[in-house]
Amino acid sequence: MWSPSPSPDAPLAVLLHGRGADEHSGADLAVHIPESYQTVALRGPVSLGSGRYTWFENQGIGRPRPESLASSLAWFHDWRSREAPSRPVVVVGFSGGAAFAGAVVLESPTSVLGAALLYGTVPFDAGLPTDEGQLEGARVFHAQSLDDEVMPRDLMERTWHYLRLESGANVVAMRTSGPHEVSHEVSLGLQRWLAFIEGRTEES
Repeated sequence: MWSPSPSPDAPLAVLLHGRGADEHSGADLAVHIPESYQTVALRGPVSLGSGRYTWFENQGIGRPRPESLASSLAWFHDWRSREAPSRPVVVVGFSGGAAFAGAVVLESPTSVLGAALLYGTVPFDAGLPTDEGQLEGARVFHAQSLDDEVMPRDLMERTWHYLRLESGANVVAMRTSGPHEVSHEVSLGLQRWLAFIEGRTEES
């Protein structure tokens, strides 16, 4: 699901829905994206049946199966090579989509303009390197809630520590309170971050 492009060279925000949803749910993330971006909401390539989709098969919440994640990453690269081969791309993922956005940037830290991980976790132990400094050169926005009733607390803590202290990425991280949904505070923070990295691209 594509939005109209505001300009021929507009950056593209790829919106990644949570587990068990679809591209219509992903499109709801567009309200948090600056109007200077074009958006596209993708549907996860793995069907869960009954109109529900995901980005990978898992072995517990936030724990992708390596072979499934690798297959979906190949699918994403094929999609991008066809649909946005020369566009500056930001991946914006919510919940399970955040883990997939994290996978994209872990696999190739500078292949995207940035990655936003909203209320989700880094895909640890899923066949991708999470060594110290792995995300050097990457731009990452991460938001989580201390009251999140969906994501495992141990993975949230591990993600918070890794992104801020070990990954080597240029990170903006926000911790808030409230349920498993994008808060107004996080929405504003995400929009500021997206505007900032867009400006950095225009300067380069």
